[in-house]
Amino acid sequence: MLKNNDQQYISWISDLKQRIQQSQIKAAIQVNSVLIEMYWDLGKEISERSFENTYGSGFFKKLSQDLRNEFPEIKGFSESNLKFFRRFYLFYNQEITNRQQLANEFKNDNNSNLQQVAKDLKNGENQNSQQLANDFSQKLFLIPWFHHVTIITKCKNIKEALFYINKTIENGWSRAVLLNMISGNLYQSQGKAITNFSKTLPDYDSELVKQTLKDPYIFDFISISDSYKERELENALIDNIQKFLIELGNGFAFVGKQVEMKVGNQSFFIDLLFYHIKLKRYVVIELKTGEFEPEHAGKLNFYVTSVDKQLRDENDNATVGLIICKTKDDIIAEYSLTDLHKPLGISSYELKKILPDNFKSSLPSIEEIENELNKNLK
Repeated sequence: MLKNNDQQYISWISDLKQRIQQSQIKAAIQVNSVLIEMYWDLGKEISERSFENTYGSGFFKKLSQDLRNEFPEIKGFSESNLKFFRRFYLFYNQEITNRQQLANEFKNDNNSNLQQVAKDLKNGENQNSQQLANDFSQKLFLIPWFHHVTIITKCKNIKEALFYINKTIENGWSRAVLLNMISGNLYQSQGKAITNFSKTLPDYDSELVKQTLKDPYIFDFISISDSYKERELENALIDNIQKFLIELGNGFAFVGKQVEMKVGNQSFFIDLLFYHIKLKRYVVIELKTGEFEPEHAGKLNFYVTSVDKQLRDENDNATVGLIICKTKDDIIAEYSLTDLHKPLGISSYELKKILPDNFKSSLPSIEEIENELNKNLK
């Protein structure tokens, strides 16, 4: 059971982590912002001039050689990188010409840097598109260059790109984490869980809490047999708790697994219990390796009630429950939550590394492979 002092300590550690990450991001911004602005300007120059028509397919190779000869101390002028500069500029410039649309996009973001861009765009009615582009590049490009390469090659439109830029700034994502989030379709899945939050939480809380949940969750970081049981899935997730927390999203702190709740003369065990630092509430997670069934919601409702009565104190907001199941019928899920009075959500999960039980034993060993290669060579 999480004591009040433990909870305060976890909250303090989370706050320290965020402040340290913010300091790291600020330092990275100071180092990289000028360089990225230069990449933006180069991309603009390349896209607007007609030298590519003059030199044909050899243009980027020639430009790369000339720039590296002139500036041998500056890295980043490879042929492929120069092509990315142009792509970088064109990807975002398609929206810069529409000032009002950009302002609306940034206004809807919680990040203060992006909101400032929105204000500047609105105040710049008489500025030309070049000035808007400069404003845009100076205040938006707060992440490292190869994060941008990942985003412009993986995202379908600027709205999706801005979502990942905002999340990177907010959470201090490394490039590997960013790539994992894009591969897991966070943009499409965030806020997509089926919930009853609109009926069980205050209006100002409902959408905010919903945005912390996803559907589906991608558990591609675990490898288990195709006949796995719920406890095996639970153990595999806990064995990879750091990656599991990243998949859950920013703010989740792990409290425990199989957390005992004594009600009356009986003991009940919650699969996984988390505390969301930002939302200041417990989150009960029940794992189901099969299809969602209506009785699952009733049991989760009972667990959430027990946490509210036994763990929650006056500083905590209402506990939230989440069922993560292998498959679900959305209509059945919605019906199951209709008359329940605790805030509950239902999501699915996907596994990408399931190995059949008899598959691993059928794989040849390293020695067998080497022997076979030696036979072929002879």
